[in-house]
Amino acid sequence: MQDDGVNALKNIAWIAVDWGTSNLRVWGMASDGRVVTEASSDKGMARLDRAGFEPALLALVDGWLPHDRQTPVIACGMVGARQGWVEVPYRQAPCKPVRFDVMGSPATGDPRLRVIILAGIKQLEPADVMRGEETQIAGILLNEPQFEGVLCLPGTHTKWVRISAGEIVHFTTFMTGELFNLLSRHSVLRHSLDGAGWNALEFANCIRSMHAAPANLSARLFSIRAEALVSALDAATANARLSGLLIGAELAAAKSHWLEANVTIVGNGVQSERYAQALRTLGRSPRLLDAADVTLAGLKSAYLQIAKDFR
Repeated sequence: MQDDGVNALKNIAWIAVDWGTSNLRVWGMASDGRVVTEASSDKGMARLDRAGFEPALLALVDGWLPHDRQTPVIACGMVGARQGWVEVPYRQAPCKPVRFDVMGSPATGDPRLRVIILAGIKQLEPADVMRGEETQIAGILLNEPQFEGVLCLPGTHTKWVRISAGEIVHFTTFMTGELFNLLSRHSVLRHSLDGAGWNALEFANCIRSMHAAPANLSARLFSIRAEALVSALDAATANARLSGLLIGAELAAAKSHWLEANVTIVGNGVQSERYAQALRTLGRSPRLLDAADVTLAGLKSAYLQIAKDFR
């Protein structure tokens, strides 16, 4: 339950921040882990230059900050990228998802702030990186310390992550979400996707066909445009086909991750539901976790590691 007004200011011990490419979300946290208040804006990394990060943060949290002490701010996500507030070097997998051997501490003009930015994770072979997902993984492990298995984190760049003994052991990133956006907005297929609706049967059929023959992806993609021209393919079927072909090709490539392991999908909304349906189509029974919940849990996990330094 959240407090309001004067109580919020009194009870906030620290601030949790999830700073992505498109959005900024903040939570005022009590020392016992309760959410006192929260706020958000569209001031994601992509809309800011380096000098814009502190003002964007203060626009949301200025009224939460007492004048007689520093308030710790624990942030994750693209705020630590090369184009972010300060570039935070990656930690190297295999590793625990969150540790403070590597972190960022940008200088702030406001003396009430003490900002700590969590590091992302890199993998050398094959080369891969993540920023923000490691905090979600830390949140899962905070709630389920014995978790073993595979996580699927859908997004613009979807991650498949193997977790063992509390560590990120291996991960693979697929650009499926970005490919969908590029093809649907900037390719010849855009002329066939101009409309609403969804065809669940077509989506499932495409998941199966890509699982069986992923090498046919490029030809099957062009069939969307061809059928629209010669057979009046409707937009609902075209949208479902594009999504099914791309997710199906991803699942074919990620088969080693999900075929023999329990899969937990971390996300929100339609995209996560489509991944879940795709896996069900192939005979799996994934579990779904809310991305915002585990992100906040991961930020709590980080704060617990360093809380003594703020006392």
